[in-house]
Amino acid sequence: MTTPTFDTALTRHARIEVPIICGAMYPCSNWELVAAASEAGGIGIVQPLSLVYAHKGDFRETMRKINIAARGKPVGMNVLTEQSSKVYLDRMSKWLDIALEEGVRYFVSSLGNPKWIVDRVRPVGGVVYHDVTERKWAEKARDAGVQGLIAVNNRAGGHAGQKGEQQLLDELAPLGLPVVCAGGIGDEAGFAQVLRMGYAGAQLGTRFIATTECSAHDDYKQAILKARSQDVVLTDKISGVPVAVIRSPYVDAVGTKATGIAKLLLRNNRTKHYMRLYYSLRSLWQLKRSNAQGAGYEQYFQAGKSVDGIDQVEPAGEIIRRYARAATVA
Repeated sequence: MTTPTFDTALTRHARIEVPIICGAMYPCSNWELVAAASEAGGIGIVQPLSLVYAHKGDFRETMRKINIAARGKPVGMNVLTEQSSKVYLDRMSKWLDIALEEGVRYFVSSLGNPKWIVDRVRPVGGVVYHDVTERKWAEKARDAGVQGLIAVNNRAGGHAGQKGEQQLLDELAPLGLPVVCAGGIGDEAGFAQVLRMGYAGAQLGTRFIATTECSAHDDYKQAILKARSQDVVLTDKISGVPVAVIRSPYVDAVGTKATGIAKLLLRNNRTKHYMRLYYSLRSLWQLKRSNAQGAGYEQYFQAGKSVDGIDQVEPAGEIIRRYARAATVA
């Protein structure tokens, strides 16, 4: 069956058929998943850390494999702008150059000031959408020149926001930039609803982990199928700021709040970046191990409250096609 096409700011900016973003996820963004989402008419977002460190691929070679599998359809890239490590920023800058050389023109920036990304990609026709959780960050991103916003709400996985879908849209829409909804969309009805609300599209993460193309361990996928929204809790112990994960015996055992010296360091403006860097480096190893080996030891399974609508593991393309059909008849 032919996939319906849409006309929104996101489809025009990303040059795609269906306004669905397969969000960047460490370590779940393996190249096969990214390619499948793009090939189906949405857009898969490359997560360099995932491709290079979790999946041990050469970045340029992997980008070329994705382009072939996606049959030349648009692919995006996630660019983290965290300023805590010059070495990291240098690597991200090189990955950005490679992505541009391999034809990527749609970018999702996260954390920090995205101006350097906008300045780098705009001269060659690149478009940048920036992750935000509230208006003050959206205003800074707008001033930096981004062309769109990804509104991360309080139902999202990973680094969730604190505000609901409608509240965020009401705050951000007056800025005059297209807004994409990120968080809580686990079924086609939810996708159709955010389009009716006025969003330019949707970014899905958790829903794409429970796919046949995602390389996540089956324990992770089954945890998503079994979980309900009340099982998703926030923990400070992955990156130093609240991250949404599925509650487990391990999460209960270690707790969800930073304590002792870590708590003090996170509260200090001079030391909080170093503490967050330490947490992030440690959690990259834990998340990679959870993804590869499943449950039964130290594990964090990141997920959003969209788990309520996810009841089977299926191909990414089928999800996009089903969501598209539902939105056209809603």
